[in-house]
Amino acid sequence: MKKTLFLLFSFVLLFISCKDIPEKVVLIPSSGKINNISLIISDQLWNGEVGDSIRKKFAAPVDGLPQEEPLFTINQYPVRFQNDSRNIIIIRKEEKNNYKLVENEFAKPQNVVHISGKNVAEILTYIEEHADEIIKKFKATEISESQKKIDESLLDDAKIRKKFKIEMHLPSTYKYALVKPGFIWLKKEILSGNNSILIYKVPFRTILRNNDLTANIIKMRDSIGALYIHSKVRNTKMITEESYAPYFFTTKLDGKRTYETKGTWELKGDFMSGSFVNYAVMDKKKRSFIVIEGFCYAPSTEKRDLMHEMEAIIKSMKTLQ
Repeated sequence: MKKTLFLLFSFVLLFISCKDIPEKVVLIPSSGKINNISLIISDQLWNGEVGDSIRKKFAAPVDGLPQEEPLFTINQYPVRFQNDSRNIIIIRKEEKNNYKLVENEFAKPQNVVHISGKNVAEILTYIEEHADEIIKKFKATEISESQKKIDESLLDDAKIRKKFKIEMHLPSTYKYALVKPGFIWLKKEILSGNNSILIYKVPFRTILRNNDLTANIIKMRDSIGALYIHSKVRNTKMITEESYAPYFFTTKLDGKRTYETKGTWELKGDFMSGSFVNYAVMDKKKRSFIVIEGFCYAPSTEKRDLMHEMEAIIKSMKTLQ
């Protein structure tokens, strides 16, 4: 009898304990095209000052492209229609002023931005104050998502490891176009042209002399173009387009100080041109820079997402010990 009562009591305790344990929420995978935002906002707000502010911030032209393309493609919905988009902004006019950025609220990976205000002025203030933070978060998520897709089918990077003591995740759609001492050119053919990635090394003085970093980087990449990047037309060479000054930023790759240069290139002596992004990664121990550049030739195609893919590839770079 005592044994029966003990077992019954144990069962009741187990039942109560199980009820107290919250159910684990299983998040669905997020979806959506690269560099897209689902914006949940009323037509009235979208067609007024709030919509203008959103477009100004999140659909601003991408730096370094020959034609204007938006930073993000914005898909506006007056009411919530789905919760699995990777990047969502929800804007409401209501009594409580509020801003929050929530990760993985309905799906994973996901960023959901909630903005509410009593009036248009309050909503505009939140957008102005937090747009840069939101853009940085969205861009980082898109880079990470692209890298996951790249990792599904990788090119053997043994030649890169051997020459430069770095690893880099490139999709198997890239092929080795040219391998020289201290230089590698990888190329991916696309429907209307190609994407290319260059890797080479230069000493400190190439970039750091005279403290004119941008001019030195332009001179460096033009010299590489003269050596290796030509067309079938004789006496052609790739140069930084002379009509437009490139964009210059200081950032970090693999924890190392890095100079990022974005702009457009042209083939001198021919009619080819396109966009480029150049990363010069500082190696203090060897007093040199590893330079990794992505450039595209796609005259009849939008270039934002092509350049994004190469940025994701380059940002996978890790120095080998």
